[in-house]
Amino acid sequence: MSRQVVAGIDIGGTNTAIGLVDVTGQCVAADRMRTTDFDSPADFVVAALRALDRMRSETPLAGIGVGAPNGNFYRGSIEFAPNLRWKGVIPLAEMFREHVAVPVLLTNDANAAAIGEGMFGATRGMRDYIVITLGTGVGSGIVVNGELLYGHDGFAGEIGHTIYDPAGRDCGCGRRGCLETYASAGGLKRTVLELLATRNAESVFRALPPTEISSLRIAEAAASGDTIACEAFEFTGRVLGLKLADAIAHTSPEAIVLFGGLAQAGDLIFEPTRRWMEEYTLNIYQGKVRLLASGLAQENVAVLGAAALVWQQLNRNAQ
Repeated sequence: MSRQVVAGIDIGGTNTAIGLVDVTGQCVAADRMRTTDFDSPADFVVAALRALDRMRSETPLAGIGVGAPNGNFYRGSIEFAPNLRWKGVIPLAEMFREHVAVPVLLTNDANAAAIGEGMFGATRGMRDYIVITLGTGVGSGIVVNGELLYGHDGFAGEIGHTIYDPAGRDCGCGRRGCLETYASAGGLKRTVLELLATRNAESVFRALPPTEISSLRIAEAAASGDTIACEAFEFTGRVLGLKLADAIAHTSPEAIVLFGGLAQAGDLIFEPTRRWMEEYTLNIYQGKVRLLASGLAQENVAVLGAAALVWQQLNRNAQ
């Protein structure tokens, strides 16, 4: 490698993905480490920088972008992330800056994904769009007039924690009925378990213990015509479509991008979501909003998003 690169770091509750990304969006090197191996964020920072040094050798590093749960762009901090062992407010960007003399930017992981889609993916050239991450949780990044929406406190864009049913499922945020409890990988599994308890239809899942039911298995069963699995995807699409229709009324986006593990189910999730989104959307918006799959390489999507955060800022500084 001889070209200038930006480091992208995506911090998850269990694993962290690290990579080097050039200005064209090519991930030229990648590595992973276990987030849970580090009792303190200081130890994590040192280990991440060592990994970057091994990958880049003599290649100039232009900056570091970090995507993290509960990441606050304004403060460069991770704040009270429930799935991390580091508790409270962690000034992670500043901790990186103590070791390197390059820009370090941090934001919520879904916000990073939205910037990545705009620079390198499905929404390149668009100025108004929403990115929804369907994984362990449901995250979102909202872009309006070419700018990521942060709000006054840095935490705007929590569509996953808008409420579908106030008397619904318990959510990890402490409330009930959030979209995340229905449209995440775990939410899909909960739907299957509820259908097994209330429907008489035959299903491959009746012979499996709950611990062996996963979103991947549900997708495989639905593709084979399993009645319970198909109904679970239909219900999930209806709930997600309803909440996306609400989001459309708020920002009138040109497109909504779905990515993450659940989005890998393809038409099983896209078809009912698109249909119900149109059904629930106000007529002045109907037929105007495209529902798209991610345009980023799935194996590097988190790293690309985090790196794009820095490339976007560097490009603006150069103008």
